[in-house]
Amino acid sequence: MTDGVNGRSVIVTGAGSGIGRAAALAFAAQGDRVVVADLNAEGADAVVTEIEAAGGTAVAVTGDLSEQAVADRVTATAVERFGGVDVLVNNAGIMDSMSALADVSDAEWERVLRVNLTAPFLLTRAVLPHMLAAGRGTVVNTASEAALRGSAAGAAYTASKHGVVGLTKSLAVMYRKNGIRANAVCPGGTATAITVDADAAAHGPAALGPHFVNLGRVSRPEEQAAAILFLASDAASNVNGAILPVDDGWSAV
Repeated sequence: MTDGVNGRSVIVTGAGSGIGRAAALAFAAQGDRVVVADLNAEGADAVVTEIEAAGGTAVAVTGDLSEQAVADRVTATAVERFGGVDVLVNNAGIMDSMSALADVSDAEWERVLRVNLTAPFLLTRAVLPHMLAAGRGTVVNTASEAALRGSAAGAAYTASKHGVVGLTKSLAVMYRKNGIRANAVCPGGTATAITVDADAAAHGPAALGPHFVNLGRVSRPEEQAAAILFLASDAASNVNGAILPVDDGWSAV
């Protein structure tokens, strides 16, 4: 599936584990240079070590991407170390507690929206001037099955991932004449380290319970990464504004 476009400068967020790690390894394996961005320094450093051990090129940047200063530092690292930003993968995210709207606390709402939606906005805004100057660039956002329906997560997570879809489509339309593409993947159940801290007896989890029978096969992070690599490749040169379910047909049920 690789298209021979080696040596690109790629930023992957949430790259210290799960889908982000798989994507960072896959980009590096095809010769791209990767900024491994993650909140967890140990995880980010481990992925850089893994990439370098395989002969690839990577650098870790750690911090909370919902802070503008961190988004700016990630962007500056890509520009200074690798000459620009060719691909941005906004993958970092957190789950909510499956809370129904009436039970969502201010803290849960603000943190989930900040990490899942504001952070991709901040980082995309930071890299856009560099993509515009180059006349090209690709953004791939990790949305979710919860971006396609109202029955796959709690209110905060669902709202945040619907927002990611809107952000993706707006970006695609507004910058398509500038050589910039934006697409999103919507993973279904995937084997990652993300856990859900939910009270099964609470209204939200109880109401959502029956809908999870259509979850489908739990995917490997590498399967999600393969879709991300495709959308970032020249093979997808005319794919722009697409919202791609990678969910074993869950969204088709």
